[in-house]
Amino acid sequence: MTATHICIARHGETDWNKRGVLQGWLDVPINTLGRAQAHALAASLAGAGFDAVWSSPLSRSLETADIVASALGLPAPFCNEGLKEKHFGAVQGIPKTELAELNPALLEQILRRNPAAEFAGGESLDEFADRVLEALTDIGERHRGDRILVVTHGWVMDVVTRHISGLARHTVLHVKRKNGECVWVEVAEELKAAQALVHPPTP
Repeated sequence: MTATHICIARHGETDWNKRGVLQGWLDVPINTLGRAQAHALAASLAGAGFDAVWSSPLSRSLETADIVASALGLPAPFCNEGLKEKHFGAVQGIPKTELAELNPALLEQILRRNPAAEFAGGESLDEFADRVLEALTDIGERHRGDRILVVTHGWVMDVVTRHISGLARHTVLHVKRKNGECVWVEVAEELKAAQALVHPPTP
């Protein structure tokens, strides 16, 4: 079956990114630097030949996607709820400096980006990973053979990175995707057949 090429990118910077505040499902817009990062992302992808853009519905992702889509002359982005950031439950909106006093053990897990960290009122490891992978599978099936840009969030990209690397879901990664950073994947038949592309495919 014809493969779908998907470029998965992290949204531009927000003020809460700068301040070290856990955002999760809270809706925080990108800042001036974030918009510049979105324009830089668009410039870097100018020759990629995308057919469509998809985004998390959260504004930091959607505004980034809007900027890129407009710059590349593509229609407005589609949204998929499954592309939202991990729900961090009760600690959403709390600065990490505050969390250091309230729950230092949890903060340590967050700083390690431990996918198995437990968040009261938030999503479990499997709930989060399942919805992310289902969303990307759905997008791949809808656009079989196309080139798609997906704009999403940091912990979402961690799920993707572990998946395409054949790592267990609970694996702690020693990499954090920067704002505006992207990774290409190739999806054939279903997402479990996805593989990372060292270089973007030639249009």
